[in-house]
Formats: sequence, C-alpha cells, structure tokens
Amino acid sequence: MAARNGAPLRGVRIIAVEQFGAGPFGTLFLADLGAEVIKIEDPGMGGDIARYVPPGQTGTDSLFFETFNRGKRSMALVLTNAAGQDVLARLVGTSQALFTNLRGDLPQRLGLTYDALRHLNPAIVCVSLSAYGREGPRQATPGYDALVQAEAGWAALTGDPEGPPVKSGLSLVDYSAGLMAALALMVGVFDAQRTGKGRDIDTSLYDAALAMLTYPATWYLSQGVVTERLPDSAHPSIVPFQFFATADGHIAVACAKEKFFRALWAALELPADARFASFEDRLRNRQALTDLLSTRFRERPTSAWLMLLNGRVPIAPVRPLSRVLDRDELADRHLLASYPHPTFGQVSSIGLPFAISDFEPEYQAGPRLDADREPILQALGYTTEEIGRLAAAGAFGLPGSIPESA
Repeated sequence: MAARNGAPLRGVRIIAVEQFGAGPFGTLFLADLGAEVIKIEDPGMGGDIARYVPPGQTGTDSLFFETFNRGKRSMALVLTNAAGQDVLARLVGTSQALFTNLRGDLPQRLGLTYDALRHLNPAIVCVSLSAYGREGPRQATPGYDALVQAEAGWAALTGDPEGPPVKSGLSLVDYSAGLMAALALMVGVFDAQRTGKGRDIDTSLYDAALAMLTYPATWYLSQGVVTERLPDSAHPSIVPFQFFATADGHIAVACAKEKFFRALWAALELPADARFASFEDRLRNRQALTDLLSTRFRERPTSAWLMLLNGRVPIAPVRPLSRVLDRDELADRHLLASYPHPTFGQVSSIGLPFAISDFEPEYQAGPRLDADREPILQALGYTTEEIGRLAAAGAFGLPGSIPESA
C-alpha cells in the first residue's frame, strides 16, 4: 500500500463536532483520503451515540460507529467549558476546517462560526450540517433521516401506488447530506487556500433532500407535472425501465435508449407493434407494454434472461445482500475495507468508492473514545502540567465521565 504521505488530503486537519450518521459519513471519505479528522465527543453524553447502537456493540465500541468513523481520531471535550474553549481555540489555529453536525441553532450558541473564530484563524472554514439549517424558524428543530424522507417528498415517490408511502431501506438523506457537506467543505478549503479567507457554509438534511428531487422538481416547478408512484419501481417517463418478476426472482431492465428497446424486442422474439415505436408511444401505452413484458419474463428464471440479454440490453438481477457482499467480488473491485480492531478482531466494510492513481487508502480502526487526547494536546503545545490543569477545570468532563470500557 502507498504510504500515508502520498494521500491526497495529507496535511488537512478537520475538527469534527459530529454524531450518529450524516456528519460522520461526510468526513469518512475525507479521512480515507488522508485528512486528519479529529472527532470532538461530548463526555457528558458518553461520546457519539453511535457507539451504543446494536448489533455488534460492546462497551463504547460498535460496528455502527466503526462504519462511519474508521481512520479518525477522538478527543472528549466540553465545548461549554472555558478550559474546553481554550483547547478548541488552539485546534482552530492549526486546522483548515471546523465541521459541525448539530442542531441548527447550536453552532451560534457554542461559538462555532466563522465570525466567532476568524480572529484565531482567518482561513478557517466553518461548515454546519443540521436538519433544517442555521437560519429561519426551524433552526432549533431536530431532525432525522426518516423524518426528512417523509417531509421532503421522498416517501411519497417510493413504494407501490396501492400501498403506503415508503422510506428507502438506506438512510439516503443522511448520506447525500453528508456528501454535500463534504463537497462544500473542500470547496471552502480550496478557496481559503487561494484567498487566505475562510467562511461559513450552511447546509441541511432538508435542503440536500430537496436537491435530490432533481427532474421531478423541475417537471413540477416548470410545467406543474406531478410525479406519481408506479408499480415495480418503474421510471416515471421511460418505458420499460423497471423491475420484472421472473420464474424464480426479479430482474431490473432499463431501456434508456431506442437501440436498447429494439434489442430487447428482438431478443424476446416479439412481433413488431406500432404502439411501442417511440419513447412517447411507449409512455402512452405503458400498461399494454408492461403487461406483455411481464408475461414473457415470468416464463424463464433470472439466470436464463441474464444469459440471453447481457451485453445487448441493460439488465441486472435483484440480488440479496448476502450475494452483493461477496468478499471476493468486493476485493476484485478494490472496495473491501478490512482491518484489525481491538474489540472486534477484524472489521470489514465498504471502502472508498473511487480510485485515485498512485494512491491506495490504508484503512484503520475507528478511535476509542477519547483515545487521542494526550497526543493531540501535546502536539498543540500543552505541557503535562497544563493538561492536568485543563482536566481539573473540566475541559474533558467530570472525573469518571468517560466510560471505563473506553
């Protein structure tokens, strides 16, 4: 593996006041790319709540926490304490970005904004990721992925039209918002390196979810077209572009080009039909076409359709996780992140989802709660005596506030 000094984000330090899923997912890949992500954890809360999410939970370690925090560092710090603020000030002076994943009103109250910190580091970039943003009447409203999927219209677009609205099986609002925040952070850091001036950046789960509405939003805002749920996860305007039941499972078919539909029609040995001659014709006659295709696809097992159509028509099997997460397949795609862990022995997860020439990430275990306090403080120039005084002043929480298992 390449040395860490070849990492693209080597030398970038990010202070991450983050928790649970969205924020930690945003900084996860930055850590994979070599950024030093210092995770600030509240000792009064036992650190990030993600440490206590089952299954695979022991003491202050959990596989849920590990998923989002590999390769980071941890320091318990009380940000409402004057001594804790002293430590934060030194960190800000040596960092490129401060990333917060808190309720929208808290960055201002805790002094985690550019105006509050610019005197310490004019180039610091302060990124806030909250449920509904730092401004407006909902800044103090907490929010979670499922709530935002419901409120931002995602659930209304998902599921069978005859059934209830459905949330995604994954926390995609959290993940898209985290990635949006990571993009914004790097844009801010790049600009600060160019200009010497940092700034505030504000994003939210709700705004990221609205951005993901993409073309249904454009259709509605431009021409009042309302996108409705359709059976079999069908695309709202391209036909066929959906799931079909086979003799033993399901497949996904996506004829997003005329040539693919023609190839499908020929492979299925179906007679020419003017009702399906163009995109518009197929949309107009959606039910007749999908009824015909549904009948045909049920005649053979999935494997037979894959053998017949692969390379001619965009097609894929609907696979269970047990088959998707095949270790050999993940390793072949350079996506298997596997590393030793002091509690779990070996942890395996999905790694960095893109390749960069001349760089290979070195995956490392997520931090034990407060494990990096001493080396971080020493690197900031604190003496042993000063660290003792900070502890006595409550910078790292009350005595015994860090669980023993940490």
